[in-house]
Amino acid sequence: MTIGARVLKTGLAVALAVYLSNMLGFPSPIIAAVASIFTIQPSISRSWQQIVDQLQTNLLGAVVALAAVRLIGTAPISLGLVCIIVILISIKLRMESTIGLTLVTVVAVMEANQDGWSFALDRVLMVLTGMAAAFAVNTLIIPPRPRKQFIGQVQEAYIQLSLLLRLAISNEMKEDVHRKEKERLEGILRKLDESYLLFEEERSLLPKRKAARARQLILSKHLIKALHKGVDLLEVVEEHYFSAADAELWAKRFDSQIEELAKYHEHILLKLAGKMKPFATIEPEQEREDRLIEQLTSYLHDEHGHNKRLVFVASAMLEYGYHLRRLDKVADRVQQREGAAELSLQ
Repeated sequence: MTIGARVLKTGLAVALAVYLSNMLGFPSPIIAAVASIFTIQPSISRSWQQIVDQLQTNLLGAVVALAAVRLIGTAPISLGLVCIIVILISIKLRMESTIGLTLVTVVAVMEANQDGWSFALDRVLMVLTGMAAAFAVNTLIIPPRPRKQFIGQVQEAYIQLSLLLRLAISNEMKEDVHRKEKERLEGILRKLDESYLLFEEERSLLPKRKAARARQLILSKHLIKALHKGVDLLEVVEEHYFSAADAELWAKRFDSQIEELAKYHEHILLKLAGKMKPFATIEPEQEREDRLIEQLTSYLHDEHGHNKRLVFVASAMLEYGYHLRRLDKVADRVQQREGAAELSLQ
């Protein structure tokens, strides 16, 4: 079992929050430690947003708790009622992630009602201390790199997809192995979608960086789309190809075409990584694809359309190829723009 960066940073944030609490003379470091745990997020942007939300809802919770102490007392039923009110307010403000820590503040303030505003202020300062500790750790120690994580997951997803596609027609992989490999691919794609959301949330203050980031977001969308179209092709092959009566007659041609598409996909990723020679021709020949469609059309006409399932497979291949070509063009434009931007800075 490996220790991830977020796990390590959470531990460091808690330790720093406790240390600062002791140094500042807080009666208990628990609230600061809890605040630091909630503030550690997978991106700096989310950590900052968590700080803003936590500050707002904790101040609101402290005010509501103090008002409740004076109006309805500190009986258990009163405490439960105030917690319900605070939860509803947090949901209304779309700050559900702050509910846990806010309720801790509410309970602490209501239990120590005799101290009034001074106690509430201390609790808010504890929360701020914990959040500051977590934000400092998250920013300075192994800071999150959503873009780098995203690219790594794209490569991982392609390797998995390529393995399954290249063996789809031959059907040589064991069924249990195939199922596990496919589940792994689906898991990687889910993580990829999450990483894209993190990357999308990142903000840049410089106008030039904003433009570059916008281009990378567009490219990232096409990278994800191409992978999903490859998965769609895999699904169609499994559902329709093996049910076609004359599937074996087309095995070699379909297998060859899928191999070409997987290779094209690989070359695009290599080009984006800067590993291909400039002006290298990586797009597969259009004539080969057109010839396959002509042969399939002629065959279906002669057979009176009894094997329409093969059309679904061919259609999925065409769509996968179409999105790969779109990705290739977008990649070229992004690299040209970034190259021009680098030259203008020199």
